[in-house]
Amino acid sequence: MGYESRSKAAHDAFRDFISEHKWMREEAEEIAGTIALLYYLDKPGLLNKIVEAQHKFENVVTSSMHVHLTEDKCLEIIAVRGKASDIRGLSQELMTKKGVKQLKFTAISL
Repeated sequence: MGYESRSKAAHDAFRDFISEHKWMREEAEEIAGTIALLYYLDKPGLLNKIVEAQHKFENVVTSSMHVHLTEDKCLEIIAVRGKASDIRGLSQELMTKKGVKQLKFTAISL
C-alpha cells in the first residue's frame, strides 16, 4: 500500500471508517462526498427519475457525471455537500428506484 509505518496506515483507516459512518448518525452535520449509482437502462423513464431526484435535492447536489459502461449499463457519480439528513434522503430516494442495482456513498470529512 505504500505506507512507511503501520501507525500511519492505521490512522488513515480509522479516519476513513469514521468519515464513512459519521454521516449515518448525524442529522444536521454538514458533510461532503460522492454518491456512485449503477443502473440499467431497461426500465423506461429511469434516467428521468434519477435527474428528478437530483433536482429535488438541489440543495446538496453540487455536480454529477454520467458514464456509459455498456450499451445498457450506466454509472452516475453525484458530488454532494450539505446536511447529512438531506444526503441520506437523496441516497434513499435513488436506491429505491426500480432499475438501480447498486449505490455507494463515500463521505469526506470537512
